[in-house]
Amino acid sequence: MGRVQNGEGLSAMKLVPINAFEGKASLDINSSLTIARCLAEASQGDAKALFDLGVVFSTGSEGVACDLVEAHKWFNLAASKGHEEAAWCRADIADEMTAREIAEAQRRARQWLIEEGRHAA
Repeated sequence: MGRVQNGEGLSAMKLVPINAFEGKASLDINSSLTIARCLAEASQGDAKALFDLGVVFSTGSEGVACDLVEAHKWFNLAASKGHEEAAWCRADIADEMTAREIAEAQRRARQWLIEEGRHAA
């Protein structure tokens, strides 16, 4: 399986701006709102939202920098909720990560679960 491509997950939900000036402002606002919505849904245990956050960080979309450690964290959390594609994406990006980066991603996932008072499925 290849790396997750733009156009999947959150990227497909963006509104297309009408002109360049409004587009920049609209894109920034829409990106922030999309991420905020996903975080809110993720905090409720929504596997799709957890997966979408993994897509955002693995592709560097929605105005965030590509961060494989964060992507692995979100894919790991989604996979723990039974999201099969997240498990594949997690394995795919793990091939590009060091053992330390994977350990850090796992630590962040555990910390997120603790801070949010959730338990893995």
